[in-house]
Amino acid sequence: MKKQAFKFLAKVNKVILPSYSKKKLDLTKASKLQMAIIGWRWFVTKNALG
Repeated sequence: MKKQAFKFLAKVNKVILPSYSKKKLDLTKASKLQMAIIGWRWFVTKNALG
């Protein structure tokens, strides 16, 4: 059940949230909001796969 929820969240993230890796964002110049989005996407992806 938990894994299915994270898989759904991962699909929603892919559609709604921006992909900073495709935009080649420099992490040292990222704002706090951008870092929070990156962290959230990482957390969801980690739990969806694991």
